[in-house]
Amino acid sequence: MVLDPGEAGRAGAADAEERRAQVRKAAAASVIGTSIEWYDFFLYNTAAAIVFKDVFFPESSDYAGTLSAFATYAVGFAARPVGAAIFGHWGDRLGRKATLIVTLVLMGVSSALIGVLPGTETIGWAAPVLLVLLRILQGVAVGGEWSGSVLLSMEWGDQRRRGLMASLPQLGVPIGLILGTGMMTAIALSADEAFKSWAWRVPFLFSLVLVGIGLWVRIRVMETPLFAEVVKRDEVARVPVVEVVKRHPREIILSALLRCSEQMPFYLFTSFALTYVHKHLGMAQGLALSAVTAAAALELVTIPAAGHLGDRIGPRRVYAVGSICVALFAFPYFALLNTEVAALVVVAVVVAQIPHAVQYGPQASLIASTFPTRLRYGGAGIGYQLASVFAGGPAPLLATWLLHDYGWQAISISMIVASVLTLAALALLPAPAEERAQVSTPT
Repeated sequence: MVLDPGEAGRAGAADAEERRAQVRKAAAASVIGTSIEWYDFFLYNTAAAIVFKDVFFPESSDYAGTLSAFATYAVGFAARPVGAAIFGHWGDRLGRKATLIVTLVLMGVSSALIGVLPGTETIGWAAPVLLVLLRILQGVAVGGEWSGSVLLSMEWGDQRRRGLMASLPQLGVPIGLILGTGMMTAIALSADEAFKSWAWRVPFLFSLVLVGIGLWVRIRVMETPLFAEVVKRDEVARVPVVEVVKRHPREIILSALLRCSEQMPFYLFTSFALTYVHKHLGMAQGLALSAVTAAAALELVTIPAAGHLGDRIGPRRVYAVGSICVALFAFPYFALLNTEVAALVVVAVVVAQIPHAVQYGPQASLIASTFPTRLRYGGAGIGYQLASVFAGGPAPLLATWLLHDYGWQAISISMIVASVLTLAALALLPAPAEERAQVSTPT
């Protein structure tokens, strides 16, 4: 099954005014849809840090319960490369639009089911098992979402500004973090007594409303002109994921390693920090939640700014600066938290997100442009999501263990190691696919 050439041709036949309208619709559809996906994903992250231990692992000790909650959290990350492969196949055959509609529905339904899932005290061992299964579905959905949303925006936009256009879907992360953490914070503060018994479920159920909005927006967007050109030239790969793994294994592996200093620290700063500030330092839970929300709000500006700067001076330079800053801030971050001064804790959490944004802005175009258009959905998606297995998913789990056995200094060292791996991958990452094609084509 391949996208119908007539349907694909609509994008190529659009006049200048229609193309401008489609660029706006594609950007809006990418940002809104991705925000909803990450809202659902971060809801789980926040709930895993502050409530899932009591609901699904009530008999465990505080340390063991936290490890168990973060282990279910990590499962969703392990499922993300699977989602990237599944939806990468169809995204490079049917197109970006149709695939993105499916990922959005899958994420919304999975999150809503978490919202009605009984706790362990009600249905016993089946509760954590079902929680893990639903988390896997969340991971599959978000695994297929990223590359599609990035390509929808980047392939409709001006290719001279692809860093900025590809950074717009990246805003889904801070928006989703603000919505998810903000919603959970508001309910935790307003329904303190009922929070752990039932109120935590409300944000998960609300995702169905957001999915309805996202579907309405995405259905109105046409397929991208770059993919339409692939269909027109009859160059659609028969089994795109298999082909991209055979032809571009180096690009996939380096794309994954490229994310070490972006993804691993990010989930320390947004998920593990909630546990560290509240349980280790004994400070108010609302303080950590509010600080993470404020940090996400700052990224609404810094992510597109970094994407735009990447278009001006080169995405590699911008990315390298962000990675180096992660290493430089690794020890000062915990030093500020350990003062137990509320203002300095907020400063630490907010400032920590700046190096993340500096990398996250140009990251989408840097990875996506490494692969040819006909194999881009699967190649970029698999490379991007593989980092979830060894960098993002295990990060809170690893940090919990390091803190318990070796102290916070070991966590800071792990962040520096992540930065070294990223800089090495950045140095080895090939030039964009278009540039390599031009070099290999005789003049």
